Amino acid sequence: MKLLTISIFTVFVLALSNCKKNSSDSDVPNTLVDITLYLTQYPYSNLNTVGNWLYISGGVRGIVVYTSAPEQFVAIERNCTYQSSNSSAIVSVDSSYAFLEDTTCGSKFYLNDASVANGPATVPLKKYNTSYNPTTKILHIYN
Repeated sequence: MKLLTISIFTVFVLALSNCKKNSSDSDVPNTLVDITLYLTQYPYSNLNTVGNWLYISGGVRGIVVYTSAPEQFVAIERNCTYQSSNSSAIVSVDSSYAFLEDTTCGSKFYLNDASVANGPATVPLKKYNTSYNPTTKILHIYN
């Protein structure tokens, strides 16, 4: 009985050790984000129009703020999830204005939800929480 228990435990440990994370997709570091944008002021006032986007400072390598619907916003980390520790792992809005692309690795992500459109990345971009007050036109981005 003891040998069977040891054998089952050994198989379990070996199975877990084979469940490694893909080494090409590393974690984007966590960093505090607590940003307030006043959409009555330029350049943030551009975000009052659906489909507009803006790069802002913050996060790990910057943030893209996108107006996805009236009074609805998406805040996306610009640090690509594929080999995220590489200093050039930064996404930018492509010429179609529909995707975020890392031109170094070729990964593409949908601008409206940060999901992977094309690899080698397999992990979506990190998104930050947003809260919008339509009366004051203040957008809060936070984690």
